[in-house]
Amino acid sequence: MFRCVVLVLAVVLSLSAFASNNVSSLQDNGLKDWEHEVFSRETQYRVLQYKNRIAIQAKSDNSASGLLLRTQIDLLATPFINWSWLSESKLPLLDEQSKRGDDYVARIYVLIDGGLLFWNTQCLSYVWSSRQDKGRVWNNAFAGANVKMLSIRGRDDLISQWYSEKRNVYDDLIKYFGDKGSAQANLQAYRYIDVIAIMTDTDNSGSKAESYYGDIIFTAN
Repeated sequence: MFRCVVLVLAVVLSLSAFASNNVSSLQDNGLKDWEHEVFSRETQYRVLQYKNRIAIQAKSDNSASGLLLRTQIDLLATPFINWSWLSESKLPLLDEQSKRGDDYVARIYVLIDGGLLFWNTQCLSYVWSSRQDKGRVWNNAFAGANVKMLSIRGRDDLISQWYSEKRNVYDDLIKYFGDKGSAQANLQAYRYIDVIAIMTDTDNSGSKAESYYGDIIFTAN
């Protein structure tokens, strides 16, 4: 299981902002900018060409580990996260709102670091759900309301097919963590993302999964 609380406590702020940002080009940099965080055996990650695009391959066998990238994104300049993903697996119909069911073939985290006040850390987790319909939102089973789970792909989506996604992270933060009452207050609360992470994990269900992640890019529109 991906321990969001551990991720929150592990974050150390790293600064580097951009106006249109490919956060870590797989073609140019591979995985050298990513840190591997292991929680329960290692999911295997590597960069390769798969179905006409370069991607991170994630293969999980009863494992839970993720890749973490520390980079500050200015959501005032580039509020949209863009990515593509593909799964070659489906998990059992897990109760993903329980600790025993916190497994996903693919998920992408964006996180605001609360520093030493880790309870102020806020995280959106865009997930490929094995059970939920697309568009569902719930609190993470381990971290509670500090981590909002959003099912971007769901039980009816096809395997072996690339899907391209786009989300307005700034709007999602305001919607799911609360409007602070003014544009200035919202900017103060939600302007910067400090960490991006990906993870494929199957340790709760004891199953296997194989998924692929394309480049993650932040854009102005």
